Amino acid sequence: MDDTGTVKRYRRRIFLKTALAGASAFALTGCLGSSLGTLPGEQIQPGAQPEVTGDVIGTGTVRVGLLLPLSSSGGNSAIGTVFKNSAALALQNFPNSDVQLLVKDTGGTAEGGRAAAQKAISEGAELLLGPVFAPAVSGAGAAARASGVPVIAFSTDTSVASRGIYLLSFLPESDVRRIIGYASSQQKRSFAALLPNDSYGGVVEAAFRQEVGRAGGRIATIQRYQATGSDTSDLKAKAAGLQRSLNSIDALFVPAGGPVPGVVMQALMGLNADIGHIKLLGSGQWDTPQIKNNPILTGAWFTGPENSGFNGFAQRYQQTYGSPPPRNASLVYDGVTLAAGLIRSAGPQRFQPRILTNKDGFLGIDGLFRFKANGLNERGLAIYQVTGSGSQVVAAAPRDFRSGF
Repeated sequence: MDDTGTVKRYRRRIFLKTALAGASAFALTGCLGSSLGTLPGEQIQPGAQPEVTGDVIGTGTVRVGLLLPLSSSGGNSAIGTVFKNSAALALQNFPNSDVQLLVKDTGGTAEGGRAAAQKAISEGAELLLGPVFAPAVSGAGAAARASGVPVIAFSTDTSVASRGIYLLSFLPESDVRRIIGYASSQQKRSFAALLPNDSYGGVVEAAFRQEVGRAGGRIATIQRYQATGSDTSDLKAKAAGLQRSLNSIDALFVPAGGPVPGVVMQALMGLNADIGHIKLLGSGQWDTPQIKNNPILTGAWFTGPENSGFNGFAQRYQQTYGSPPPRNASLVYDGVTLAAGLIRSAGPQRFQPRILTNKDGFLGIDGLFRFKANGLNERGLAIYQVTGSGSQVVAAAPRDFRSGF
């Protein structure tokens, strides 16, 4: 409602009720205005549609391309298979959704992504889900942009995002914003960071500088280390180089996962450094047994989506396909569910930019998310504390962007 009270704007929220119990309810989220076209449950009656070739999932009237690396080299085709299974599982859990997924193979390449997008669009796809890898996203994006068809891709490479090319993946910027914001709320004011000297480290450094500045904190030092295979010599050297700054900081940000946090702590402890007052901070890459069960990391904080929704999805996936899904398999599940929800709730405007980028966002099995106009996303993430035998939530993920995160 506006300040004069003379104009009413109805907000509907699309909660992707992703079925911890297998329910199939949708509601639209966001400030979508009052001219939404059809109401939830109505179907758009299409005219004659072109013939479809290749694999199809679902029997709905609205066509959505699903672009996956089904023949990619280097073992990446397994990712394509898992994502295809997850998409099928999403439609199994929502049998009345008016979606028909046109499955196209990108081969994981730019050329394959372009060809797959062109094929799906020529067969009537109104939206493209995928590709997975950055080169294929670039190729598909070029074809989709020329046709005015939006893309919701699964790459973590932010360089391929742009207007109309949205990333649903877990992005480092969201991790940094959440963990630094939470640390600042817990009176952490002086920060240091130990970052890999690669493209990921570059993205994280830019976000780290921005978020510390936003929080009114200070950065004592940022160390960049070379990460080459299993060689941790430079990592240890850069960790040792932090020693002269340790007395002036109260938080150390080490976003890389795998063995990195443990190596850093061992290096600092080996120097008999005074680190008792320093809170170690991590990212979503820390969500592994190797890190959560490491006793020397006990008390450290890291960020990530709440796991209850994913755990339910993973159980259903294993029951259906006989093996557990990788953590990112939930992305395509949420993508398919989002498409189905918008088809049901937003009428002919379903995939318009103002619908896809509404500020209230969406709620999927990985929690709250929203797309920005530049193609990036923001997520509502939880804060976990390492216990040495797992992890525990110390700050729940927000359920509404208005409440802040």
